[in-house]
Parts: sequence; C-alpha cells; structure tokens
Amino acid sequence: MALNWQERILSDPKIMFGKPVIRGTRIPVELVLEKLANGETIEDLLVAYPRITQEDVSSCLFYAQHSE
Repeated sequence: MALNWQERILSDPKIMFGKPVIRGTRIPVELVLEKLANGETIEDLLVAYPRITQEDVSSCLFYAQHSE
C-alpha cells in the first residue's frame, strides 16, 4: 500500500503563512527536506522533532516528488 502523503501534509494560510507543514505541527516540509539534503538522517530528525514519525518524513519526500 502506497503512502498517502496528502493525509500528512497540510497547507493552510493560517499556519506558517501557508507553507506546507506536517499535519498537527508547525514543522515545514521545506525544513525537513533541507535537513535531509544537508546530511541529517531520518533518525536524527525523529530525535530532534519527537512529534513527527518516519511516515511524516517519507510524506515530505513524496510531497517534494509530486510538487511542481
């Protein structure tokens, strides 16, 4: 079963000026992607941001893949 990133990523003008964030947090997708690009691991992110899950991080990657 494929991960449904749309259930985990939210873009709401009232939250972080409409930037896509992980649902239920104020953690922008952009931040997660930037940290991964700079060499941090998923495990590093889960320790630094205990409110997110591995599925949330994967959703950020799927979001980036499907965004224009």
